[in-house]
Amino acid sequence: MFTIPFLDLPPLRSAQGTVRLPGSKSISNRVLLLAGLCEGTTRVHDLLDSDDTRVMLDALVTLGCKVTAEGAVWLITGIGGRLGVNGAARKADIFLGNSGTSTRSLTAALALLSATQGGEFDIRGVPRMHERPIGDLIDALLPLGCPVTYLGEPGFPPLRLGDGTARALSLDRPLRVRGNVSSQFLTGLLLGLPLVASDQDVVVEVEGELISAPYIAITLNLLEKFGVTVRNENWSRFVIPAGSTLRSPGTLHVEGDASSASYFVALGAIASTAAPLRIEGMGGQSIQGDLRFIDAAQAMGAKVVTGDHWIEVSRGQWPLKAITLDCNHIPDAAMTLAVMALYAEGTTRLTNIASWRVKETDRIAAMATELRKLGATVAEGADFIEVTAPATWSAADIHTYDDHRIAMCFSLAAFNPLSAVPHSAAAELPVRILDPRCVGKTFPDYFETFFDVVQAKTEDIPVITIDGPTASGKGTLASAVAQSIGYHFLDSGALYRATALAALRAGASETDEAALTALAAGLKLRFVAHKIWLGADEVSDELRQEHVGALASKVSVFPGVRAALLALQLSHRRLPGLVADGRDMGTVIFPGADLKVFVTASAAVRAERRVKQLISKGISANIDSLRADLEARDARDQSRSVSPLKPAEDALLLNNSELSVDACVSVVLGWWQERQPFDVPSGA
Repeated sequence: MFTIPFLDLPPLRSAQGTVRLPGSKSISNRVLLLAGLCEGTTRVHDLLDSDDTRVMLDALVTLGCKVTAEGAVWLITGIGGRLGVNGAARKADIFLGNSGTSTRSLTAALALLSATQGGEFDIRGVPRMHERPIGDLIDALLPLGCPVTYLGEPGFPPLRLGDGTARALSLDRPLRVRGNVSSQFLTGLLLGLPLVASDQDVVVEVEGELISAPYIAITLNLLEKFGVTVRNENWSRFVIPAGSTLRSPGTLHVEGDASSASYFVALGAIASTAAPLRIEGMGGQSIQGDLRFIDAAQAMGAKVVTGDHWIEVSRGQWPLKAITLDCNHIPDAAMTLAVMALYAEGTTRLTNIASWRVKETDRIAAMATELRKLGATVAEGADFIEVTAPATWSAADIHTYDDHRIAMCFSLAAFNPLSAVPHSAAAELPVRILDPRCVGKTFPDYFETFFDVVQAKTEDIPVITIDGPTASGKGTLASAVAQSIGYHFLDSGALYRATALAALRAGASETDEAALTALAAGLKLRFVAHKIWLGADEVSDELRQEHVGALASKVSVFPGVRAALLALQLSHRRLPGLVADGRDMGTVIFPGADLKVFVTASAAVRAERRVKQLISKGISANIDSLRADLEARDARDQSRSVSPLKPAEDALLLNNSELSVDACVSVVLGWWQERQPFDVPSGA
């Protein structure tokens, strides 16, 4: 219903627990393509579920692959390298979002298949993908005789591969491809060339230095699993043997993503002091080059213990040590080092990162801009960045440029209270991540995972309270506000209604305070995906019934019931923040809330809303009796001796009689924005 324009991270203090990594993006998309091109069916376990893998799965379906899921296992039946046979497509329009790996690898494979089998495929993506260069790959394919047409600006997607006519390729001479822009060009060729290497060896020569060689190592490793052993001659010449055929390995497990591990390795180095942070899913047996990020983290002071499929990280030296590092072997994970430099004594210099310029955004420029917002001193060049920790920290709204890695690595800036760099004052400042959902590209649950293992002072966790009378729409508004900024939601009325429902089920008297208090103390109530569970029962609709609400209003007057439910309400104050609705959230439960809203609407308007709600559920209702009942409840709530219904002294009043839910959300978010030390986010 709502998008999340920003996520506010309060000052964070420590980290502990266990993280289970999502599947590697680099491995997942290579495996999907190989499974889609080969003969047979491949069962893929632990596949990454992300934007990038979804567009690749969609592309395979478009090509004619059979793709099914059995629980968490994906079954991919490939086209066997043949277009137009057994349901395989010969012509299609394929959308690949902003996935560079998918675009470049599919381009190579489909250019080769189209040329030899008379296919025609259009490849396109989001606007940013159309700004990411692909000319070096096309320049390697054209001399073979592959027809490729630029549908936009030369050198960039979108592309048309093939023209519907089959032809022989010129494979006698080595293909030549530049290695100093993106290793994905070479990966694309290596994945696709086994399709046309049946009669002779096919040779690829790399011009210039090969960047990101560990990613090529992943490609070679996976090709071998699919039956093709490529001869690697000193990372400058690669030979695909004649007679190569891609064959399904049957079953394949995707290991955890090493690039994603970097954020938690850094987290452990910065904030794990009581116990190590454990990272599961990859370790010493990893085939990913980004495993070497551990070496860099250790050089900065991290304490690391590694098992075959796990890592444990804790703080070692503090503050961290500045390093100078050639990052050719860990280009993606190196971004995390730039944020670790905020906690390091001295200047950290990261070199050989020219590939950052042609990623999801110009990452060198983007990192420099956002680090400076925090107060860091930054120098940048064509292929390097230098970062010195802030002398004075600033609260910053981090623009993410639709780049998942920027969003994830800058979450670490929320640990600014721990800063201990000489001449740098520790701060206690929030950090705002704009467009946090961009992490969906590789790690959709990143922030949920992050919040599971980090800790803050309770008083630092922000709270918004939304109080008001019965049927004022406070619950709908609070839920919408929570959803719009990624905070937890507490419907305090549900606690009282659940107590009332439990009383009805138990046959307890509405005047028996002791029995009602015992029921309240024993409630097993959960809020899950906007559903409310009482024990093993989903009771969302039952709690909204009129007789339950009427009894809830009566039981809420008992001090024993209120005391029993207090601890349960306070426990909902969890990272990253809470939006709580009720009748005394801002006056009694969270008197120090960061923003207090009191929603009002006339009894006539509230009665009309309730009638429409009941009728929509097939329940007959009389507006006059409903209005009288609401007015009676208002009088009872306002006159009760314990926590009478009234606005907190510092609450902002919101009369929503003539406002839509969306309009009310905008008002509350505007008030919230005014209280934050950030610029107004675009589009918020």
